[in-house]
Amino acid sequence: MDHAIIAREPGGPEVLDWVEWPVHAPDDGEVLVRHTAVGLNFIDTYFRSGLYPWPGDILIPGGEAAGIVEALGSGVEGFAAGDRVAYTTPNGACCTARTIPADRLVKLPDGVPDEIAASVMLKGLTAHYLINDSFAVREGQTVLVHAAAGGVGLLLGQWLAARGVRAIGTAGVSEKVGLARAHGFDRVIDYRADDFVSSVMDATDGEGVDAVYDSVGRDTWRGSLACLKKRGMFVNFGQSSGTLDAFRISDLAKGSLSATRPVLFDFIADAAELRTRAVELFDAIEAATLTPRVGQTWPLAETAEAHRALEGRATTGATVLIP
Repeated sequence: MDHAIIAREPGGPEVLDWVEWPVHAPDDGEVLVRHTAVGLNFIDTYFRSGLYPWPGDILIPGGEAAGIVEALGSGVEGFAAGDRVAYTTPNGACCTARTIPADRLVKLPDGVPDEIAASVMLKGLTAHYLINDSFAVREGQTVLVHAAAGGVGLLLGQWLAARGVRAIGTAGVSEKVGLARAHGFDRVIDYRADDFVSSVMDATDGEGVDAVYDSVGRDTWRGSLACLKKRGMFVNFGQSSGTLDAFRISDLAKGSLSATRPVLFDFIADAAELRTRAVELFDAIEAATLTPRVGQTWPLAETAEAHRALEGRATTGATVLIP
């Protein structure tokens, strides 16, 4: 019998249980994938807590995974039993095996290990659309990235540096500051010790930055807007500290600012676009433009402990759960 992490009601990590869970044979257009690694992301905690709507009566969290194709439903083309694959979906990955529509899968190249793939399908594709679509960076620009030592932040630092963009980051504690500096950031501000707005303005000779990539939300959004140049872009793609309840459109009037609240799954809804973005991500990893960092692993059965560490800001880089 296979197993899964489930929650029967919204709440803290304590609502997560490790249970036996049946996996049905693949239907038309589906593939059965045996998981080898599952990624952990802040969005998992948003669903578990009830901040985001549940997809059904019982929640299986988990938004990214890698594994091996075990069986194919009728009509599936381009995959075969034994293929190494990966995917990202809003939920459902915290299990030992899963049937999933074939159009959500991408094949893994030999140069991308399973644990790395499970750590970058959501985070890496997020970094890709952020710098190519939400605010398409150009060489010579300067941007601010909050949570610079997190999974997305470390990828952004490297990718921005490779494109000739100056990246300023924020992080807590000296260990995280040093980690972000080692991953492409030109300057990293310890937000617990320094006011990040003043530090950013000092670092840019009072000009501010072209864009802010903000996944923190409630604690940072006002300062993020204050760091922007005239006509700068505020990209809010997460809310680890809470929602932006007090935000008003008039807050953008000072400096004719722009703001966007993108969601990854709107950028990969089309199968061809998903695979194009994934190929560019994997190419960057194989070329060592990106060196993804798995900071810690937990057994999949101990997902609740991993959630506690993530929400307690006790992790660096990506966290991977091992079935």
